[in-house]
Amino acid sequence: MPASALIVEDENEIADLVKFHLERDGMQVSVARNGRKAIEMVQGAGYDLIVLDLMLPDLDGLEICRRLKGQDRTKEIPVVMLTARGEESDIVAGLEMGADDYVTKPFSPRVLMARLRNALRKTGATEPTERISLVNGRLLIDRERHVVTVDGQTIELTVTEFGILHFLALRPGFVRTRDQIISAVHGRNTVLSSRTVDVHVTAVRRKLGALGECVQTVRGVGYRFRDPNDLTE
Repeated sequence: MPASALIVEDENEIADLVKFHLERDGMQVSVARNGRKAIEMVQGAGYDLIVLDLMLPDLDGLEICRRLKGQDRTKEIPVVMLTARGEESDIVAGLEMGADDYVTKPFSPRVLMARLRNALRKTGATEPTERISLVNGRLLIDRERHVVTVDGQTIELTVTEFGILHFLALRPGFVRTRDQIISAVHGRNTVLSSRTVDVHVTAVRRKLGALGECVQTVRGVGYRFRDPNDLTE
């Protein structure tokens, strides 16, 4: 069954462009021209992906994202923000509100589609890969199923948070720069600030609970995953 997407965009040309590329990729696509209609459509039908503009004629995109991420029925749907507001504060606000990714206008359709496909991995469209077990089996990362468990309990991560944790956990002890993290998760042509990476890492640590200390800051460089069982000092 093809994946389904909802585009929330009041600019007809942009909505049609995104719709064209999503449908060419084999997806079923619906369009909402304002925020209230979008919420109504999401409540009435399940979607695998939401492409959300920030500046809408009624509800602000951040408010829509907040509502969707605050409800059990819709919180798992990946939300990719697509907007002309590209200031660092806008990006951080969107990510902190729960958005899984943030693409600024004008955009390359090829880059946008790569980011949207990456977001869809959260719904199960992931490529097979190894299951990572760390901290004496207390932390399990299953990329194929896009599931992370801590002490047997599933924790909820956004697509970007999952990508960061998986990238760091692939090589425990190896230091990764922020640029390397961005490239691994979003592609080499993506430009994001260090602050954006830090926001995601902070969220990952919080969600890992007691195991959050495994994600270590290497001052002036970046981050690494360190299994506590490997600590000798």
